[in-house]
Amino acid sequence: MKMLSFDTTKRTQVVDITKELIEQSRIWRKSGIINVYCPHTTAGLTIQENYDLSVKDDILLTLERLVPQNFGYRHSENNADAHIKSVLCGVSITVPVSNGHLLLGRWQGVFLLELDGPRKRQVYLTFIEGE
Repeated sequence: MKMLSFDTTKRTQVVDITKELIEQSRIWRKSGIINVYCPHTTAGLTIQENYDLSVKDDILLTLERLVPQNFGYRHSENNADAHIKSVLCGVSITVPVSNGHLLLGRWQGVFLLELDGPRKRQVYLTFIEGE
């Protein structure tokens, strides 16, 4: 298992972590799957297009429209929206790896979604070797 840390700089932010995952998959130089897990209740993970940078903005804009920050939630820490957005996004993904290469599509990247920052976030990587 490997832990990676990321410092976010905004309340909501999409952080491309693809490069760090590629580096880790090359170290293993094997085939199997990599599980990426975010142990935070106000952050998430997704695989999405990483070619057009406006996709990141569209994701955050749509999440804010679906789950506005100021809606009169009962949670007292003023971040209930971040918890709900994390539920929608999820906190783990699995990516196939072949001979140390992530099997992402041509336009895909792996993103950490900061939903209540800025904060220091961790992501845990677990490699499961295949045949």
